[in-house]
Amino acid sequence: MARLRNLLRTKPEASPASKPARAVIGLRNPGSDYEGTRHNSGYEVLARVLTRAGEKLGRGPSRVPAQLTQIGAGDDRLLYAVPMTYMNESGRAVRTLLDYFDLSPSDILVIHDDIDLAFGRLRLQVGGGSGGNNGVRSIEAALGSKDFNRLKLGVGRPPGQMDPADFVLRPFAKAERAEVELMIDDAADVVELWPTDPARAQELAAHRGREPR
Repeated sequence: MARLRNLLRTKPEASPASKPARAVIGLRNPGSDYEGTRHNSGYEVLARVLTRAGEKLGRGPSRVPAQLTQIGAGDDRLLYAVPMTYMNESGRAVRTLLDYFDLSPSDILVIHDDIDLAFGRLRLQVGGGSGGNNGVRSIEAALGSKDFNRLKLGVGRPPGQMDPADFVLRPFAKAERAEVELMIDDAADVVELWPTDPARAQELAAHRGREPR
């Protein structure tokens, strides 16, 4: 978790001088109380991608409630962002992010946990259901569209009669964490491939979890 916290340390505020071609957004609840929870899986994937690239998140523009960084140049320039709002208000952050950087819903990839997807599985798709994720519902409402790219992370179903809202705010069990780490690594591979070869990225995501390790 210390490595994830390091990604949040200050970096110069992002400049709008160069418009990114696409944006990758990892959903989470901010704050140390939520580190390692199922609901923060999307952020963990984005953090893994940035760690590999040797990059850190910095302050966003004052009007955009998000932390972000940009990597690359020209048509390869990518924006990586994490909302500073709580999960159920993610749409506000994403809407202002798209407005500020002049992006459309089809230009973004949202990474999020999904309780309707089997544990350990990945799914990359455009549109579709929210997977019980209130952050995704908030984004759909704020954008007035479901037509954005989503990388869904299967975090399992709540046991018994447990409220799904309570379930996703709990950390993964110790017995699950090793598989979660593998899933996050595989999801980071998908994110890295998505800008240049979305069809292959979709295949890679679909293959994850189908064969025993």
